[in-house]
Amino acid sequence: MIPIERCVAAALHRVLESQPLTPAKVAFAWRLAVGPGLDRATRVSLTDGVLHVRAADEHWRREIHRSAELILSRLERLLGPDAVTKLTIS
Repeated sequence: MIPIERCVAAALHRVLESQPLTPAKVAFAWRLAVGPGLDRATRVSLTDGVLHVRAADEHWRREIHRSAELILSRLERLLGPDAVTKLTIS
């Protein structure tokens, strides 16, 4: 038996990989990668592989810094290995 989490992740990856890399796709992947709470406290944009994250306050900036490696690995699975090469936080 395959756990449902693996099936859903695989299905999302297949759907996302067939779509162009648009701001909406990046925002969707960001929300999936970080969850709804952090998503509400941030705004993201992607330029030449650099994901620019604007956080609402210092608390959220610290959380993003602390979790940056995990966030990047999740984004890589959702958007592909070359979509996001760097994360900047302001």
